[in-house]
Amino acid sequence: MVDPFVTVTLSLSALAGTGMVVLGGLAGWRGWLALKASELDRMPGDAPVPTAGARIEIADLRERIKKLEAIAAGVDL
Repeated sequence: MVDPFVTVTLSLSALAGTGMVVLGGLAGWRGWLALKASELDRMPGDAPVPTAGARIEIADLRERIKKLEAIAAGVDL
């Protein structure tokens, strides 16, 4: 027969362990919610407008990519 003191001790230990796991999960959940809230605060419209020089560089890179794709496809320019 199991001593009642052992049963109570094991039950309280299991309850305490479950409480620790729940508190850890709750802290993780709150952190995840804070992360998602910060992502929502940063809207895509808040991005800075690229300068004219950056736009020219991007257009130049796109043109180079088209030329390289044409070379890879065997098309004469």
